[in-house]
Amino acid sequence: MNEDLAGALRQYVALMDAGEYFEAHEVLEEAWHPLRLRKDPLANLAKGLINGAIAFEHLKRNRKEALMRARRVIASYERHKSLCVEGIAHYGLFLQACKRVEELKSQHSKVFA
Repeated sequence: MNEDLAGALRQYVALMDAGEYFEAHEVLEEAWHPLRLRKDPLANLAKGLINGAIAFEHLKRNRKEALMRARRVIASYERHKSLCVEGIAHYGLFLQACKRVEELKSQHSKVFA
């Protein structure tokens, strides 16, 4: 199970880099479900990253109320990003994922100001 999470995080970062935000969300959500069920402390951090990906998917699709929806779901990421601290399992991968979300946020600074 731990390797599944590591693999999902690697895929998440690659998909985020490729602008495939919905797919990034899907990959990490699959790894998140078992974390949530066993009440793993990493579940909230993973959920925040999942919602981070969805925020950028809303912007990419640019549908009605995309900005409002993006701001609403990025709030989950904002609440949980502080859980990315040294000592957690897969810290380096979680850190990479968080940095990618932060880079995307800065590219959309008018949306997330």
